[in-house]
Amino acid sequence: MIYSMTGYGKAEDNIGSKSVTVELKSVNSKSFDCNVRTPSYFKPKEMEVRSILSKNLIRGKIELNVNYTALKTEQKYFVNKGLVENYYKDLKSISDSIGIENSEKTDFLSIVMGMPDVMLSEKEVLTEEEGQLYIELVEKAVIEFNKFRAEEGLYLKKDLKDNILTIEKLLKQVEPFEKERIITLRERIEKNLETLADNPSIDENRFQQELIYYIEKLDISEEKTRLKAHCEHFIKTMEDDSISKGKKLGFISQEIGREINTLGSKANHAEMQKIVVFMKDALEKVKEQILNVL
Repeated sequence: MIYSMTGYGKAEDNIGSKSVTVELKSVNSKSFDCNVRTPSYFKPKEMEVRSILSKNLIRGKIELNVNYTALKTEQKYFVNKGLVENYYKDLKSISDSIGIENSEKTDFLSIVMGMPDVMLSEKEVLTEEEGQLYIELVEKAVIEFNKFRAEEGLYLKKDLKDNILTIEKLLKQVEPFEKERIITLRERIEKNLETLADNPSIDENRFQQELIYYIEKLDISEEKTRLKAHCEHFIKTMEDDSISKGKKLGFISQEIGREINTLGSKANHAEMQKIVVFMKDALEKVKEQILNVL
C-alpha cells in the first residue's frame, strides 16, 4: 500500500458551549515537521496532540488548525466593585479638597469605569471531559487525513508501477540490438584480423587477451540481470504492508539509475543509446513521484 505525503482531514463537533473545528493538512518533507495552531483554551492538550500526530502521520510538513465559536452568549467578565468604590471615593475626595466648582455635576462613575482593573475577564479553564472530547476530535481528523493519503496513494502507485514496467519493457527491447552489436563487432574484428594476419610484429596471445578484455568490457548481461531484479524489488516493495516506504523506494530508484547509466556507457550502439534515454526519462518520472510518497 502506498500513502501520499500530502493529505487533508477535518473534524467538527460541539465541546461544551463551543463548536470546534479541527483541520489537518500536509505537504512534502524529509522528516516530521509539525505546526500546531490552537486557541489558548486548548493549549493544555498540545503535547498530547503532538504525540498523536507524530505517531500516526509519521512524515511530512504537518499543520493543525483548531478554531471554535461560542454556541451561546455567556458572561465572560465581572466588575471589581470594591475597586470601583475606592476609585470613586478617592476622585470625589480629591475634587472636594482642591475646590473644583460644580464637582457634584462631574460624572465620576464614567471616569472610574475607564480605570485599570475595573473590568476583569473570566478565565476559561478546559475541563477534563472537554479535554477528552477535544482529543477524540483530533483523532477523527487524523483518520480522515489518512483516508485522504491512502486515496492519493492509489494514483501514485499506478503511476510508479507504469513507469517501472516501462523500464522493464525497454530492457527487453535491448536484446535484439545487443545481438546485432555482437555480430557487427565480430565482423569488424575478423576484418581487422585479416588485415593484420601477415604482420610479424603482432603478438597473437596478447592480441587475444586484449580482444577478450574488450568484449568483457562491453558485456551487459550482469547489468540487465541487476536492473530487472531492482525493478521487481521496487514493485514488491510497493505491495508490502509497511506504511512509510518513500525513502526505501528512493534508494531502490538510485540503484535502478546506476544500472541504466552503466548500460548507456557500455551500449556502443545508436539504437541501444536511444532506449537508454527512454529508460532515463521513465526513471525521472519515478523519482519525481517518490517525493510525494510517505
